[in-house]
Amino acid sequence: MNAAKIAGIVLIVAGVLGLVYGGFSYTKETHQAKVGPIELSVKEKQDVNIPMWAGIGAIVVGGLLFVFGKGS
Repeated sequence: MNAAKIAGIVLIVAGVLGLVYGGFSYTKETHQAKVGPIELSVKEKQDVNIPMWAGIGAIVVGGLLFVFGKGS
């Protein structure tokens, strides 16, 4: 299996996951203030939405790479 087919599979899986979950979230820690030995920090939850067109596009491009990728 060559790199084009592997990239195709990865894009298909990423596209399906993007459609199923619709996005992901992560926690970002920010330092608000530091006064001597005292440090105040805030953890913010950030959401990243993946548009439906991006998931569908990844599936289509991945499928094209998988089918038409030069293989052995």
